[in-house]
Amino acid sequence: MTLKRRVVVIGGGMAGARLVRRLGAVPHLSVTLLGEEPHPAYNRVLLAEVLAGRYRPEVVALPGPGDGVEARRGVRAVRIDRAEHGGLVVCDDGSEVPYDTLVLATGSNPVLPPVRGLFEERRSEGRELPEGVYAFRTMDDCLALAAAAEDVATPRAVVIGGGLLGVSAARALAARGVRTVLAHQGEHLMERQLDQAAGKLLRRHLAGLGVEVHTKCRVRGLTTETGADGRRAVRAVTMADGYRLDCDLVVLACGVRPRVGLARAAGLTVAGGVVVDDRLRTSDPNIHAVGDCAEHAGVLYGLAGPAQDQADVLAGVLSAESAESAEGSESAESAVPRYTGTRALTRLTLAGPGPFDLAAFGETEPGPTDEVVQLADHTVGAYRKVVVRGDRLVGGILVGDLSAVGAVARSWADDESLPVPEAAADAPLLHLLTHDGGS
Repeated sequence: MTLKRRVVVIGGGMAGARLVRRLGAVPHLSVTLLGEEPHPAYNRVLLAEVLAGRYRPEVVALPGPGDGVEARRGVRAVRIDRAEHGGLVVCDDGSEVPYDTLVLATGSNPVLPPVRGLFEERRSEGRELPEGVYAFRTMDDCLALAAAAEDVATPRAVVIGGGLLGVSAARALAARGVRTVLAHQGEHLMERQLDQAAGKLLRRHLAGLGVEVHTKCRVRGLTTETGADGRRAVRAVTMADGYRLDCDLVVLACGVRPRVGLARAAGLTVAGGVVVDDRLRTSDPNIHAVGDCAEHAGVLYGLAGPAQDQADVLAGVLSAESAESAEGSESAESAVPRYTGTRALTRLTLAGPGPFDLAAFGETEPGPTDEVVQLADHTVGAYRKVVVRGDRLVGGILVGDLSAVGAVARSWADDESLPVPEAAADAPLLHLLTHDGGS
């Protein structure tokens, strides 16, 4: 009788859930999922739709792990004990889970900005956020924020951070009827994905939804009030220039940071994230990492698409290793899947008067020798830009009508040579940015 190889996955988010769903049907594997959140896995990309009230939480749930997986929810891994011939995961409920192969899919934590009043000055009182202040990362965050917005007759909210997460949160709160201010330190919104022209269109659209946007501003601190129960509640946000924004709710959308504490404590190599090779192996060959916590070839993605790609590749790697172990032979090196990176595209759709769609990918700011092709019609909020280096498309931004996004994204993702213009006067890539090219 062949003993099954014990695979333990720490993390029940999108990456972990996808991985165990693939592994559950693999012969000779015994799969256990340890998920810190009590909820079934859900599509984190759609949390803003839940906050806006468009979707109920069960609508964004992901398919279950399947019959071949032991899923333990509401359990937090607190320590990894590595050994030469198998290891052990220690959980916060005192249980110990042995493994032959361990996968870290621990995700990331929200970045909490260094502003005055966020935490009590006295460290002995812990690091609890004031009432009315929320991160926007988990389903619990989302449901708590939605409930708080319902508790106030005319709620006022300040969203700190104008990246993808902050823009999504601000739009969702506005859809609930919350008077919302978006405060961003950068020069324009979503500066990691958009250029100034696209950021201006996005700002105009949010203003049309009732969101008041402030850019190039830094939050200095929170004003709180202590109630009879001893709990602090937020009352205002103060900017560096002294400007005060009275509010009932504050949303912290200042980015995320990979959760690497377990890996670091276990002695694994950690840079920005847990360092992995093309087989998603860490510095311990019995431990792998996928998703937001993993750093591959110096890149931290922090996006759903790459996390799913990594989960798929790792499922193939572990399946091949399982077959190899069962058959007592080594698989051909070329047959074992490898992760070579993901060319990730950011896409966002904002509802409202005149729905707003945008897609951004690659290097959106041109280098000194790059070519740029742009089409813009600000009367209808349309903007298209691509950056070309040699005969390759290296990045682009599409705002408004996204009929061309399929053709442009495929050309970039496949890293294929661009067609040579038939005539010298033809604008490179113009055909891709027109409706005909996108059809």
